[in-house]
Amino acid sequence: MEKLTYILWRDAQESEGGFNTRLLRELSAELLALGADRLSINVVDEAVAPGAHLRQENTKPTPSALVSFWLNSAHVRAPLEAALGLAAPRFAGYAVTESTALPNTATVPDGTRTRGFAQIALITRPPRLTYEGWLEIWLRDQTKVAVETQSTFHYAQNIVNRRLTYGAPGLDAIVAEGFPLGALSDPQMFFAAEGDPARYQANLDRMMQNCRRFLDFDKIDVILTSEYRFGGWADLDRGKAGVRDL
Repeated sequence: MEKLTYILWRDAQESEGGFNTRLLRELSAELLALGADRLSINVVDEAVAPGAHLRQENTKPTPSALVSFWLNSAHVRAPLEAALGLAAPRFAGYAVTESTALPNTATVPDGTRTRGFAQIALITRPPRLTYEGWLEIWLRDQTKVAVETQSTFHYAQNIVNRRLTYGAPGLDAIVAEGFPLGALSDPQMFFAAEGDPARYQANLDRMMQNCRRFLDFDKIDVILTSEYRFGGWADLDRGKAGVRDL
């Protein structure tokens, strides 16, 4: 099977609420009927509004939603992309390889919001790094740093294999991280250091130092979202070794 991920833009004239409702009610039902498996839809809504200051917007206009699902093959995606095209005026699709460093094993009822919030990062490899070197820093070093310095309970790294739609931005990775809601407005909670200013500063410094190794901050978008899962599924947890053992 292949995992397909699409970033969506809403019309500037349409309300955020109207757009989100169409995705979560109408689009989700259409995609499931067309065979989408493990469907998730991430939207920007009132629940994540307190974290607006955490957004990083370098792509203009900034995407408004993320839709991901699995199919037997990307070759049969045309009907699903037609549904996406009716739901949003613009979308960009990617075939990705998912590496779930921290699985979210909590199953929620069909179409229900998962706990906390999902931070989505759209990443482009800096030209100063080879592709292999960039992957090494990101998948090995950054995985360990992220897990040890943040209050993350879900961490999915999606390596972009190829663009599926004409004109899709040249992304190399799409990352989804789950945080508790309190981390939207509490930096110490975000960096797993509640009530400990020294630990907060140390974790922040460690994170920023490593991010500078594999990111160009003027070429990354970070979007705070609510994640909805359809079909009553959870991430599998079959790992034998912890991320901290890397």
